Amino acid sequence: MFTPEIYTARRAALRKKIKSGIILLPGNNDAPVNYPSNAYGFRQDSNFLYYFGLAQPGFVGLIDIDRDTDCLYANDWTLDDLIWMGPQPTVREQAALAGVKSSGNLPELAATLNSAIKKGRKIHYVPPYRGDTRLQLSALLGIAAERLKDYVSRELIRAIVSMREIKQPEEIAQLEEVSLTGYKMHTTAMGMCREGLGESDIAVELDKIAAHAGGRTSFRSIVSQHGETLHNLSYGGRLQNGKLLLIDAGAENAMGYASDHTRTLPVGGKFTQKQREIYDIVLAANAKGQELARPGVTYQSVHLEAMRVIAEGLTALGLMKGDPAEAVAAGAAALFMPHGLGHQMGLDVHDMEGLGEKYVGYDDATTRSTQFGLGALRMGKALRPGHVVTVEPGIYFISALIEKWEREQINSAFINFPKLHAYFDFGGIRLEDDILITQTGNRLIGKHRAPIAADDVEAAMAK
Repeated sequence: MFTPEIYTARRAALRKKIKSGIILLPGNNDAPVNYPSNAYGFRQDSNFLYYFGLAQPGFVGLIDIDRDTDCLYANDWTLDDLIWMGPQPTVREQAALAGVKSSGNLPELAATLNSAIKKGRKIHYVPPYRGDTRLQLSALLGIAAERLKDYVSRELIRAIVSMREIKQPEEIAQLEEVSLTGYKMHTTAMGMCREGLGESDIAVELDKIAAHAGGRTSFRSIVSQHGETLHNLSYGGRLQNGKLLLIDAGAENAMGYASDHTRTLPVGGKFTQKQREIYDIVLAANAKGQELARPGVTYQSVHLEAMRVIAEGLTALGLMKGDPAEAVAAGAAALFMPHGLGHQMGLDVHDMEGLGEKYVGYDDATTRSTQFGLGALRMGKALRPGHVVTVEPGIYFISALIEKWEREQINSAFINFPKLHAYFDFGGIRLEDDILITQTGNRLIGKHRAPIAADDVEAAMAK
């Protein structure tokens, strides 16, 4: 945890952003795997973690705006619990760690909320994403579970986003720390990428490195020779020389902060000419994104410039045709990159997306496109100092998508469909880094960057 003063200051700042009422921030509970006492590894709700810092299940935080008070609610452990678990801190002791002076048990929370509701006080909450939290809120607030979404506080959502999206120095230090673990994960994978090894062997090693550092992976790692499947979570393949292995993986540290990097490796240690041609286009798009990202620039415009680099490169190879700028405007380049350039990152690897991407990635000045590909961009609004975003361009040859576009002659003025058939077994390439927006531009998160230039990747794999 950070110091109690940090959490106290965060809650005070949040109170100032909301006019009146009560802010209710439920933490997560243990989630059973197959019977109640056999639970998945616990992960605290990120909003609760940001304002209260406690990474234990069963807590609910309450911030009373009108009375300028905070309270933490949970049930203390029983003697039967302690027999199995050993000595545990009390709710009051844990509340003190977060700078909270008042605490109570969950029945007291229900009574407090019932009294507030009878007095007509506004209860602010954000969208629940877990079934048990949805049921808990339904019981506490007297709102049918299916109607909770109708009473979500958009005022609270906007307030939380405005605070969490700008990373403070203590958060940047955590991101720097976990980035080192991500670096170790990817450089280790480079040394393992050889014919005959299982994709699962590398995935397991990534899990081990993250656990060794005291945390876990920040999401289920993608380790696949079918990189054209954007979120391929199957590890059933055996590495074959001549294939490309896409690894999208990150670590989460004990404080909950995440890294997220992608590298694409040639199995056997050498890119073919065909692979290097595509790889270098993606690398140039990655560099363009990092070159342009700075305060005041919308990330939507950075995305479009990275797409132009991709269109220019593919046009030079004869896979696209016509004017690259016009191709991007028409959405033709999205055939090869149907996702966005990046997303915000912090306590969540896709930071705050549980609050709604339209609040996190867009605002009144920048609206989300409905165009295929561009509409998948998670972060589009103007960048500000303190934003942490990913830069992750890619080129993918998705045969089903190519065949559909060819059959329906979608963007046929810009796509050289006959030439694409020779790439149906190519796979996909994505190259991803994490950057911090500074006062004048941006910088990479972390002191070490996993090799990314093709020659450097080959050199690292040869060691």
